[in-house]
Amino acid sequence: MPTLVAPPVPTPHNLLTPAAMNHTSPYQAFPNRFKRDLLAGKTLIGCWSSLASPITTEVLGVAGFDWILIDGEHSPNDMGTYIPQLMALKDSVSAPVVRPSWNNPVEIKRLLDAGFYNFLVPFVQNADEARQAVAATRYPPQGIRGVSVSQRSNRYGTVPDYFQGANDQMCVVVQIESATAVNAAPEIAAVEGIDCLFVGPSDLAAGLGHLGNANHPEVQAAIARVFAAAKAAGKPSGILAPVEAEARRYLAMGATFVAVGSDLGVFRTGTQALRDKYLA
Repeated sequence: MPTLVAPPVPTPHNLLTPAAMNHTSPYQAFPNRFKRDLLAGKTLIGCWSSLASPITTEVLGVAGFDWILIDGEHSPNDMGTYIPQLMALKDSVSAPVVRPSWNNPVEIKRLLDAGFYNFLVPFVQNADEARQAVAATRYPPQGIRGVSVSQRSNRYGTVPDYFQGANDQMCVVVQIESATAVNAAPEIAAVEGIDCLFVGPSDLAAGLGHLGNANHPEVQAAIARVFAAAKAAGKPSGILAPVEAEARRYLAMGATFVAVGSDLGVFRTGTQALRDKYLA
C-alpha cells in the first residue's frame, strides 16, 4: 500500500521567517525559545486566534507561524478555553502568546499556572503599569506571582528547577494604544523585564481622534515614534497588521514581531469569497 504523504501547508506570501524555517521541533517554553528569538531581533510572524476553538487554533499551529496570539481581551476566551488551545499547540512550532483582558495580576497568575509563558498586556500607559505587568509574571522577590507547587506550567511539579528558572523564561510584551502611552514609550521600554513594545493600531487611532483610520499620518507618525523608542532601548517592536501591504511597511520600518491576520478574518473572508463565486 503506498505511503500517504500530507501535502505541504502554504505560507502567507513569502512571509515565512528564518525563525520558523529554523525550528522543526515543537515549541519549548523552558527554556523559552520564543523569548530568545524575540530578543535576538529575529523577524517573528504571528496570527491572532480569536474564535476560542482548539480546532481552529490547532489549524493555525499546523500552518507554522512563529507565534499564535490567544486573545482574552476581545474574544470569548476564559480558563475553560485557554487550556484546550494550549493542548492543541503542543506539537506545533508556534509559540503560544496570550493577551489577558487587562493588566490584572490575578488574571495573569491564573494564565501562568495554566501554562502560558508569553504575555501581550493591553493598554499599558506608563512605566509604573509596565512594572506592574512584569511583577505579575515573576515569583518573589522579583515580583508578586503566587506560588502553586503543582500546576500545568511546571508539568504538575515534574520540571526540575522550575522555581529557580521560571522568572527568566517569562516574556512580557506591552501594548501602546494611546497618546499618553506613546509619549511614555521611552520610559516604558526602559523597564527591566519589558521585552517588546507592541502597537495596537486601532485603539491608538481612536485615541488620536482618527477612529477606523490607522493609516492617518498622525497615527503613522505615532507608530514610528513607538518603534524608535523600542529601538533606542535595544528592544524589539511589533504591531497587528492584517493587510499585507501594511504588514510589509511596518516590517520595513523595523518591526520584528508582526501579526498578519486572524482565524476570524481568514474564516470570514474565505467563506464570503467562496459564496461569492457562486452568486448568480
